Amino acid sequence: MHTVKQSNFTTWFKSGSPWVWMNAGAVAIAVIMTLGLLILIAVRGLSHFWPADIVEAEYTIPGQPAITLLGEVTTREQVPTERLQGAGLPVDPEQNEFMDRELLKVGNRDLYGADFRWIVADWLSNERYPEDVIAIERREWGNFYGYLLSVSHDGEVVAEGEQAIDALQAAVERASGIYDEIHSLETGAIGKINTELERLRLRERGYELDNALTADRQAELEAERAVQNARYAELESELVDLYREFNRDSIMTRAMDGQEKRISLSAIVRVFQPNAMGITDKIGHYFAKLWEFVSDEPREANTEGGVFPAIFGTVLMVLLMSIIVTPFGVLAAVYLREYAKQGFVTRTIRIAVNNLAGVPSIVYGVFGLGFFIYFLGGNIDQLFFREALPSPTLGTGGMLWASLTLALLTVPVVIVATEEGLTRIPRSLREGSLALGATKAETLWKVILPMSSPAMMTGLILAVARAAGEVAPLMLVGVVKLAPTLPLNANYPYLHLDQKFMHLGFHIYDVGFQSPNVEAARPLVYATALLLVGVIASLNFAAVAIRNHLREKYKALEN
Repeated sequence: MHTVKQSNFTTWFKSGSPWVWMNAGAVAIAVIMTLGLLILIAVRGLSHFWPADIVEAEYTIPGQPAITLLGEVTTREQVPTERLQGAGLPVDPEQNEFMDRELLKVGNRDLYGADFRWIVADWLSNERYPEDVIAIERREWGNFYGYLLSVSHDGEVVAEGEQAIDALQAAVERASGIYDEIHSLETGAIGKINTELERLRLRERGYELDNALTADRQAELEAERAVQNARYAELESELVDLYREFNRDSIMTRAMDGQEKRISLSAIVRVFQPNAMGITDKIGHYFAKLWEFVSDEPREANTEGGVFPAIFGTVLMVLLMSIIVTPFGVLAAVYLREYAKQGFVTRTIRIAVNNLAGVPSIVYGVFGLGFFIYFLGGNIDQLFFREALPSPTLGTGGMLWASLTLALLTVPVVIVATEEGLTRIPRSLREGSLALGATKAETLWKVILPMSSPAMMTGLILAVARAAGEVAPLMLVGVVKLAPTLPLNANYPYLHLDQKFMHLGFHIYDVGFQSPNVEAARPLVYATALLLVGVIASLNFAAVAIRNHLREKYKALEN
């Protein structure tokens, strides 16, 4: 009996079934870990936008007078009592080995110096959730938590008490509308005028360098400059009126310690009363914050507002990189597979291509900085943009050099994937095409490349997946913490490849590790990471859909 069981086990082992089950288990574990990581990122990131209730309580540290605290509880954890004692708190480790502590977002950074405060939960008492407490999102100094006392227009009180909140909401909507007008005017019409004035300055400087600034040209430039200045004067007058209206209203508030503070409505983004909001109102507020996150510009050192410029920069850079890398990668693969003599040199080139795929990305960043920016960009500036010197045009980091650097980084992936696709095409198809009278070039263009297009798309998918999340090389060749304008806008030449840009990967690094307000930045790191995963997944899904369509289209020919 024992021999039979041993024989069955040996047969089962030799059949390869254990390895199949082992691989299946490894894949299942990897999928579970990936889903778990995504769920963790989603929970910690998306929960940040929910309007949490604001608690008011008395906080009494033993041996000190009680104080009133007001804010949102963002984190709860258990910590060893010895750790609290080491922080200077009057606790006794012999009585309690662990104690609960909470991270309270008290806001009001302009009053207290910090948005967050760690407190010991056991020392809180008389916790309550007053419905009239307000949360104010501001353009600077973070959130303000407190009570609304009055609303003023031009210094005159127009609403107090229970009527003040309704008057405030109407005034905030009015101020937000004016802010949008100001932003549109400054970035649109006035921005276009500034661009035209700078272009005129560069034209004049170019004429001077060429000793070609004649009286007629000078008069022409002055006439054009006068037109732009006149238009600017009109817009400036309109802008002054808008700012006067924008700064007209203000409110008087009271903080948790009794301090009264006047806040101009020009500094307010949103006002809400979380303790008085029902579930429907909170859901509406939640999705409004989500929309702001993906559609608005950042503020407060990137710890508030949205990340739209970073989304735009990431997608545009990946698209430009794809446009650059695909033809070069495909041409290299076609030459190596279809035209190059298969021998020692070709094998050496293939080994070099495979090795390039393993080079650390920061090395590509250093190469991009030295070759693309300092050498190519610097020489192009000397040849074509002398009038702008010493300010560099292409001799500094920008969208073009970032896209080229990432194209260089990912071209080995496209070459290898395309070669694999070319290898799988049956030789009979090539011979049949040639036998019917087609040239080698026609065979390549009309038979080989269309049938290998799914493999090209596979290479592009892998390239996008790698390039979209790269940060290290981009820090050297064009990405910045905050870009004043988008690299694609309404100003001629519309696509500004010389302009620096924002990137989701660098945004995560900046917010997570360079922010002066770590606690406020932490949930945004998770939210931005989830968004980056979503952007990469969307780009990949689009490429996969195209690949599957091509695969179905040419499946009949393969069969």
